[in-house]
Amino acid sequence: MFSFFRKKPPATPAPAIAPPPAPAAPARPAPASGGGLIGTALVAPMEIPVPAPVAPERQSWMDKLSSGLRKTSTNISQVFTGAQIDDHLYEELESALLLADAGVKATGFLLADVKRRVAASGATRPVQVKNILIASLTELLKPLEKPLVIGQYKPTVIMVAGVNGAGKTTSIGKLTKHLADEGASVLLAAADTFRAAAREQLAVWADRNTVEIVSQEGGDPAAVSFDAVSAGRARGKDVVLVDTAGRLPTQLHLMEELRKIKRVVQKADASAPHEVILVIDGNTGQNALTQVRAFDDALQLTGLIVTKLDGTAKGGVLAAIAQEKPVPVYFIGVGEKLEDLETFSAREFALALLA
Repeated sequence: MFSFFRKKPPATPAPAIAPPPAPAAPARPAPASGGGLIGTALVAPMEIPVPAPVAPERQSWMDKLSSGLRKTSTNISQVFTGAQIDDHLYEELESALLLADAGVKATGFLLADVKRRVAASGATRPVQVKNILIASLTELLKPLEKPLVIGQYKPTVIMVAGVNGAGKTTSIGKLTKHLADEGASVLLAAADTFRAAAREQLAVWADRNTVEIVSQEGGDPAAVSFDAVSAGRARGKDVVLVDTAGRLPTQLHLMEELRKIKRVVQKADASAPHEVILVIDGNTGQNALTQVRAFDDALQLTGLIVTKLDGTAKGGVLAAIAQEKPVPVYFIGVGEKLEDLETFSAREFALALLA
């Protein structure tokens, strides 16, 4: 296993003797206006959440993410500059979330949850609503926060899909860099024979990361994938990364080719592919959700890489994905550099989106 990717922790055995329950705190009687005591306890108001500080080692990444999502965060933050919490504030918040491509369902969920939390907390200032929204969005995004596990299988076969222009091959290069830095031996499969120069582009990443690559000029994508998985097993590689051709969900014959690649990979290794990752462009907004639905129907996705979350006002699409198609987000990217791909944290993303 590799430390960059969190290993599934072993099950913790239950203690032989359960600890005794903590004694209940005594109810606090409320003083009555006439000086006596009322025989019922006061219900303490819900505390308004204050975002916890980010760990120092992640602060540099957070600065990049916050900068990338600046347009989205500015549009939403303007909602909380007023003097009071009223219907106008909620209407403005609804519009800002929709403009950020959070989608109708996620926007409705967040508004209802925020109103409930505001009422329970007794909040009176708009800035308090902002903190409540951060907590609500973090909770909504939490199911997407799942690590990519490497090491349960050898090799771990990762099939990567995505439409042209989403940053698929570049993301594979960055992922290869992360894996190699953690000591994993990686083999790349240049199965994107559909796009001109894709094989050469992947070869550049292979050279840059000093890893092996299996490719065939004009070869069949499924055949390249089969050869790569077979070679990965024979050479004792930790990971085989299969770069498939860029596809639009409407290109049914090409989507069928992706299914064929998956079937052929299973012939080389019956347990593979162990991960099927879709790379989506964060700038495409609701179209990204459409892609997730289509590719999941075809391939049964296990995770996502969300790219190009810089200079966009559409970062809210992750809320839509969480609400309607909660496929885990393994990584998010905010730039072209190797270090601009990082593991996804629901709390960090919510803080950056609402900075």
